[in-house]
Amino acid sequence: MTTCTMKFGGTSVGSADAIKQAVAIVLDHADQWEQLVVVVSAMSGVTDALIRGAETAAAGDEHTYRAIVADLRIQHYRAVDGLLSPDGERAQLLASVDEYLDEFATFCHSVYVLGEVTPRAMDAITSLGERINARIMAALLRQQGASSEAIDATELIITDAKFQNAVPLMDATRERVSRRLVPLLKEGVIPVVSGFIGATKDGIPTTLGRGGSDYSAAILGACLDADEVWTWTDVDGVMTADPRIVPDATVIPTLSYSEVSELAYFGAKVLHPRTIRPVIERDIPLWVKNTFNPSCAGTRIVRTPESTPGTVKAVAAIRGLSLVTVEGRGMMGVPGIAARTFSAVASQGASVLMISQSSSEQSICFVIPADAVLPVLHAIEEEMALELARRDVDRVWALDDVVIITAVGAGMRSTPGVAARVFGAAGQANVNVIAIAQGSSDCSVSIVVAADDAARAIQQIHTEVILNHELS
Repeated sequence: MTTCTMKFGGTSVGSADAIKQAVAIVLDHADQWEQLVVVVSAMSGVTDALIRGAETAAAGDEHTYRAIVADLRIQHYRAVDGLLSPDGERAQLLASVDEYLDEFATFCHSVYVLGEVTPRAMDAITSLGERINARIMAALLRQQGASSEAIDATELIITDAKFQNAVPLMDATRERVSRRLVPLLKEGVIPVVSGFIGATKDGIPTTLGRGGSDYSAAILGACLDADEVWTWTDVDGVMTADPRIVPDATVIPTLSYSEVSELAYFGAKVLHPRTIRPVIERDIPLWVKNTFNPSCAGTRIVRTPESTPGTVKAVAAIRGLSLVTVEGRGMMGVPGIAARTFSAVASQGASVLMISQSSSEQSICFVIPADAVLPVLHAIEEEMALELARRDVDRVWALDDVVIITAVGAGMRSTPGVAARVFGAAGQANVNVIAIAQGSSDCSVSIVVAADDAARAIQQIHTEVILNHELS
């Protein structure tokens, strides 16, 4: 049987009109697929509001979360009133909204009394937006004549207990999906599943990380051996660059799994970075489409790149970073310096996004999020105290406010001249390249530049390396 999993992001279900449009899309495609699963995010801004309520309650503020409850009640009431007829499920759905928001208020009161919010409590709190929205969308589908049921992903996606960034246990999840979801699909029901969330084997709610609804759809698609996974958002597909920076950015028709992985990791906001892992394992095509322009073909993501090797398809950027450098003439030929450096970084739980080392081994530099710089510097200095004292390591320092810019395209490492074109474009924009990295990936080259230079560099790389190459 043909199966499709469709995910609708926050802006795609962020208001009554948006939910109505999403339901129209589902119904338009219902005849195309014998089995159709819908995954929904919370309405726009809801998850942020839930987090703010929990954090302010933990800080001793009992007024903000109450105001948030009132605001969220109005937001969801308006959506329900704008979608459901009074003689239908409206009263029942409004009661369900009240129940979830009362649960949020109870959680926040407990957090206020305790003076802290644990990761486990935060997962329980932030999962409420998706649960409410799944019920709203399922109710509208029923009102439109479809057979539909809202399902909490806590019944389907089983994860480890790493709260706030849980990892799915795929064998257990596949068994749950087979037991709970497959019978509904065989009956012609369109399940509407809450994205972003899962549960431990003991039923304790977890979340998959911000933006995790993409991941939820891919997990369910993999467990169902779906023919395709579609993720609906508010852009026409994966773009050649951020259109807010590059107005002439265009939609990329086809990308490979590896290319979109690099783009997601290096700052493209269209997909959750881990989304493609489950579909890679099952070789399932993934589409990115625009809820508000459904006639646009979108971007198709597949295993094998359909392009000329060495073609740069997109340029992406990560901001809010710092470049940490460990340097010293006494480092040359000393084994273990790099290992000890990164062990110190790991001890602070910091993520290293890029590494560059001089061939003389006299310096190592790496990029980390700016908010991790101070503890990382202290940890390295403590680890290298002896080397610093005897001047084997001269200093450990950080350059703040830098940006990683990454050009992405299959076959770049094996194609002469690609890196030169990227650096040449940066030079034409009068941008100084602070550090570079190429070779670890066959489809990307990354440079580090000052934040003030980033937009100019992205625009020039897009023009010279992507657009001009396409025209040549």
